[in-house]
Amino acid sequence: MSKSHQQQSDHTNIWFFALELGFFAGLIWGGLHWLIYWFSFTKVSPGYLAEPFFKHTFLTTMYGHLVGYLFFILFSVIASLLYVLILRKLKGPWPGLVYGVLWWVVIFIPGSQMFLMQPPFKLPWNTVISEFCLFLLWGMFIGYTAAIEYTDERKREQATALA
Repeated sequence: MSKSHQQQSDHTNIWFFALELGFFAGLIWGGLHWLIYWFSFTKVSPGYLAEPFFKHTFLTTMYGHLVGYLFFILFSVIASLLYVLILRKLKGPWPGLVYGVLWWVVIFIPGSQMFLMQPPFKLPWNTVISEFCLFLLWGMFIGYTAAIEYTDERKREQATALA
């Protein structure tokens, strides 16, 4: 195998990486959202992202929770695609933390009307804090995973040293 072909194969495919990252971000953090809802840390239903497409009464059922979980996975895939395409070269956890906060602001401040939930200043404090922390960690998961994948030079140094 030629050296230029080997160097090309050392780079991660942006699209597949973003899809995989988004899927697992949605799976993990959507599951955690369902868990904090189940333990009553938040009043925001797991199906809140599906509110524009389904009736609220359906989204409060177990099948509605599953639909909401799938919508959170889809949302995470879209958000990770955006992050990987635009911000993947930023280092450290801070860009991901900011990314999570920005998504929380978009969904909970102007988006509260679209997702048929109360604005954050009308929700109980434990709900606001739980949702904020969930988005903070979700954003850090996406951002830090992308940063490690695209800025970790140790992996590439080992590959070039072996060649």
